[in-house]
Amino acid sequence: MAATSDSHRADFGNGSEAGPSSGDMLLFWGCFIALIATAFGFIVRTQIINDWGREFDLNFTQKGELFGVGLWPFAISIILFSLIIDKIGYGKAMAFAFLCHVVSAVVTIMAPTLAGDPSDPGYKDRGYWILYFGTFIVALGNGTVEAVINPVVATIFRNQKTKWLNILHAGWPGGLVLGGLLSIGLGDVSWQFKVALLFIPVVAYGAILSRCRFPINERVAMGGSYLTMLQQVGALGALIVVGLIVREVGRVFVIPDMVQLVIIGALVGGYGLAVRSLGSPLFIVLMLIMIPLATTELGTDSWITPLMESQMTAMSLNPGLILIYTSLIMMVLRFSAGPIVHRLSPLGLLALSAALAAGGLVFLSQAQGAVILAAATLYGLGKTFFWPTMLGVVSEQYPEGGALTLNTMGGVGMLAVGVLGNPFLGFIQDTRISDALRQEHPAIYELVTGDRKASVFGEYTPIDAQKVDALLNDETEERQAQAAIFKEIRDRESKRALLTVALLPCLMLVSYIGLIVYFATQGGYKPKSLSHAEEAATEY
Repeated sequence: MAATSDSHRADFGNGSEAGPSSGDMLLFWGCFIALIATAFGFIVRTQIINDWGREFDLNFTQKGELFGVGLWPFAISIILFSLIIDKIGYGKAMAFAFLCHVVSAVVTIMAPTLAGDPSDPGYKDRGYWILYFGTFIVALGNGTVEAVINPVVATIFRNQKTKWLNILHAGWPGGLVLGGLLSIGLGDVSWQFKVALLFIPVVAYGAILSRCRFPINERVAMGGSYLTMLQQVGALGALIVVGLIVREVGRVFVIPDMVQLVIIGALVGGYGLAVRSLGSPLFIVLMLIMIPLATTELGTDSWITPLMESQMTAMSLNPGLILIYTSLIMMVLRFSAGPIVHRLSPLGLLALSAALAAGGLVFLSQAQGAVILAAATLYGLGKTFFWPTMLGVVSEQYPEGGALTLNTMGGVGMLAVGVLGNPFLGFIQDTRISDALRQEHPAIYELVTGDRKASVFGEYTPIDAQKVDALLNDETEERQAQAAIFKEIRDRESKRALLTVALLPCLMLVSYIGLIVYFATQGGYKPKSLSHAEEAATEY
């Protein structure tokens, strides 16, 4: 995939009242479809994770790690490309993303073949790591996509950033809806066919963007300093990003803790000495808020299908419909973001969203039967504006930060949910289920648990998927009775994990109220313009 060089276009967008050009809109829709491609991989993983679990004997924590590696490497590519994208151009970055998406799909589809003989004792372990590697690659591609599309859209629509970033990010739930429906429509075919769905949007965005000319970033066009961009993130921002990346890489490659600390210290210390800044205090606060925000949205979305499986199946509905339904709500509302943002202000909208998300998660953890749809509606309303509105706030407050501040925010979110959020939700489920079984039914506990394992959150006793299958498939009367008890406890304790997640939007609500108060003392929330020393005239 090749795209016209950025240097062929000296303007940096048409955010004026005249409106965007046809070329800008073609570029926008190409970016929109590229984001749909990232969502396809995500939704398909949520729908086939149990197939992977059965084929390669994965426990809940391992499933969480596969969900996680689909997210945290995103931060590596989005941040690294943000540092160099103004020099290499958006087109070359998108070509890399295209290659990652293709290679990942091929590797994942071939995982059973590459793992070797299923009767080999090492087959399941090799299968896990092949899936891990394939998912790692797609996450790199996804991060590169966002490294391009966020600054491109913020540049094209520089006077309406929050509105158009929300519309752009309607592509994410749109991809979840489309990919989810296509995956469900394939029925019980092999999971490899569902992975192959990724080729549809990948080929589409490759064809469109190869014909587009990309703009010069707003910061570059206005002569903004590269050092000033780096200083907005600063040493503290680098500590958050580097710390999370190194800790996860250290876990995967079994790097000793002391070596990890030395690497973190060297990288962060070097960055701090180079930029001579700890970072903007407000930006660091926004980075910290992004950690619970990403876990609330993407962490829950990763697990929502398996968590609701028993309840949805009891109503003769595909469990994947819950995520599709909440994504449909997001897509519709994000397309309507402009009037909503201007009525509430970005921070007011984020505060309201946090309150709704907390209520929705509590509701989902307790809901039964058809009431689940009402709870999902509340949760869907809450999560809709989180991600793009946070990006809008950063873009409006830090135009001098260029692609780096905007994409670092998205990178931290993906890092948080990938390294901490998804594995934590899996860890909660393993520990809650095993603890409940040990206390209530010790005999069943011995039947379904495996050897203790280590995770970033400490040791835990996993639920062994192979032992569970053996129990469920044993047709003796005693085992069938035990299987029924196990399923009841598993479903109950898995759903209750959402109660823990509900604490995160509560923390976010307090943080947003604090930011609203802070901006009120500064004369109100106002976007900043790089082209003027003063703040832009628009005031919320």
